[in-house]
Amino acid sequence: MDIALPLDYTPREYQLPAWNFFMEGGKRGVCVWHRRAGKDLLAINLIVTKAVQRTGLYWHLLPTYNQGRKIVWDGFTGDGKKFRDAFPKELIKRQNNTDMRIEMTTGSIYQVVGTDEVDRLVGTNPIGCVFSEYSLHDPRAWDYIRPILSENGGWALFIYTARGKNHGYTLLQMSKKRESWFSSTLTVEDTFKPGGGRVITEEAVEEERLSGMPPELILQEFFVNFDAPIVGAYYSKQLRDLENKKRFTKVPYDPALVVHTGWDLGMSDTTCIWFFQEYGFEIRVIDYYENSGEGLAHYKQVLNDRGYTYGRHYGPHDITVRELGTGKSRLEVAKTLGMRFIVVDRHKVEDGIEATRNLLPMCYFDEENCSRGIEALRSYRKERDESKEQKGADGNFEFFKSSPVHDWASHPADAFRTYSWGRKKRKKQQKRPEFAIDGHAYI
Repeated sequence: MDIALPLDYTPREYQLPAWNFFMEGGKRGVCVWHRRAGKDLLAINLIVTKAVQRTGLYWHLLPTYNQGRKIVWDGFTGDGKKFRDAFPKELIKRQNNTDMRIEMTTGSIYQVVGTDEVDRLVGTNPIGCVFSEYSLHDPRAWDYIRPILSENGGWALFIYTARGKNHGYTLLQMSKKRESWFSSTLTVEDTFKPGGGRVITEEAVEEERLSGMPPELILQEFFVNFDAPIVGAYYSKQLRDLENKKRFTKVPYDPALVVHTGWDLGMSDTTCIWFFQEYGFEIRVIDYYENSGEGLAHYKQVLNDRGYTYGRHYGPHDITVRELGTGKSRLEVAKTLGMRFIVVDRHKVEDGIEATRNLLPMCYFDEENCSRGIEALRSYRKERDESKEQKGADGNFEFFKSSPVHDWASHPADAFRTYSWGRKKRKKQQKRPEFAIDGHAYI
């Protein structure tokens, strides 16, 4: 049976360099293309074609499981065709809608995957991966998958629009310097239809603007501008100011000062810890740690191994909730391990965010030790309102809900917020300085 691939798809002229790179055996590629440039359509046709050439597991990865279902599995092209129609019916052995999985008659498997539960990816062996909307992914996902592809000779394609100078920006800059990588950046001014005319016209961009699309989002999604801050990011202004003042630097531990910690304690989710030293009006953020699937004894050992002299451990209000299995709260378990938490009272998320905004201008961050935490603070943002059904007071559409996105960045941001709110409440009571002598804290 002869089936011509790709099926009913011809890459446009501006897509051909990326297509040819992978068809000719290329292994790593970055395409930072504007909104509606056909990134996912190119990607899924690439996967189908490569899956016939080499039998194996192929992943189409989105930042969250729900996005994977909405954008790809149940998604449609601009022509009204399902993305999944790229798979010829003759090559489909079975489909599993629950797992978003297609088994092919060739033996290959295609699956849509969310990296919001990145730890579950460990132990699998994909040979082809597309990271769609990579600038919004948990950056650890690529760290997990990269060694697998290096070992099995697999390939990876990263497709996304600009979202500030985060890990997407860093990957693009790296790809430009590596001869073995394909790298492409395309704005609406660079892409044209086969018959002529821009894929996205000036009129279409202007219509988005008049509908209330934020100027920063227009710069990011249509003009691939990395200098525009992540739209809806809670701390973009404060972090940009810190960067301009070179506050992301080397911040060594000072043995003369105690170390306070701020926590977000996950049950099945991630547990995050920030490490702070306070000196006058300076907040020195010296360290950051996160992990998942571990008990409090593990985190106690992490604290011990660092050798710091500790002051206060700020824990979230739910640390007092008793677990059904043991009947004990994590606060009680912590006490048995010699850890005494200050329980930060329940508060409105927006109040905690405001406390963090007020605290950040006082901060110096250790750029190396806190790199993942800093990345999370940059990425912590409001949830996008794709329906565009809400209107603001000025009559324009609001693009965001009032609540934060719950993704990989929310846990580190919550831990920082725990410290910010706890410090604010306690600061009113503080009468004397805090310091350390001979490994003992004096508060």
